[in-house]
Amino acid sequence: MEIDLSIIVSVYNEQENILLLYRELKNILEKITNSFEIIFVDDGSKDNTFNILKKLHEEDKRIKVIKFSRNLGQTAAWRAGFKYFSGKIAITMDGDLQNDPKDIPLLLNELKKGYDAISGWRWNRKDKFSKRVYSKIANFIRRVLVKEKIHDAGCSLKAYRREVVKNLDLFGEMHRYITTILLLKGFKIGEVKVNHRKRILGKTKYGSLRLFKGFLDLLYIKFWSSYSTRPLHFFGGLGFIQYFLALFILIEQIMKAIILNVFTVGPLLILVVLLIITGSLSIMFGFISEILTRVYFKTYEEDTLNIKEILF
Repeated sequence: MEIDLSIIVSVYNEQENILLLYRELKNILEKITNSFEIIFVDDGSKDNTFNILKKLHEEDKRIKVIKFSRNLGQTAAWRAGFKYFSGKIAITMDGDLQNDPKDIPLLLNELKKGYDAISGWRWNRKDKFSKRVYSKIANFIRRVLVKEKIHDAGCSLKAYRREVVKNLDLFGEMHRYITTILLLKGFKIGEVKVNHRKRILGKTKYGSLRLFKGFLDLLYIKFWSSYSTRPLHFFGGLGFIQYFLALFILIEQIMKAIILNVFTVGPLLILVVLLIITGSLSIMFGFISEILTRVYFKTYEEDTLNIKEILF
């Protein structure tokens, strides 16, 4: 049954914050609509988080719980939430109380202006200096590569229309780039300033490697959006560039031999052979990628989420 609003919350070892977040959400959502659900995705918590969620579900059937068998990360949590939510609009947020439920009406009002998705902008972040620096670097790289104008793609507080995320494929660390993916698909993305609160209870789950992982995923998104249906153009182009460089060096070496009347087999000629080999391999890899992508688009991809239990 379709309802008005679905809140999807990713939680991992947040036993201190669950009840407080539930009460805040319940107070806000009941003022907006009577048709809502709150989906908590327990990302393999090792503390008492799931037991608290299970009790909440028993008391309030609007609370739904998806539990992973192990920690899979926030991307998997959003993927599971998008698969099972029933609302016309989905709102994602963290379970650490740093996202403010009072900002939900702001997202909904902005969405009414014709946008397909709205991203929160933590314009006054309360995180540690290192986290803010990582975020600024990641956002700068993202804007350079894909020309996206969103200031804070890493903010979990976002609103989406059902049709734009229901069949969205998310892997790796792509939760930071959902708006990027949607933008490249042609959807209209908006942004609104939201409150960001300092973490009071529990411990942060983010490490220093997230910038590197996120950068690799961003490169993948850029490549997939540009060449997913024509990888041969990308790899074939690389191959022909190497052929061109090999030809240029070879001509230069021949002209040098004619002018100086001396011909020797040196490093540059070895480089010519190497470029021809690697160029040929690039073109061959392009043909293989072309075949693989055609197979991908014609086959159903099996769901790999390790869901241990669902309480709906």
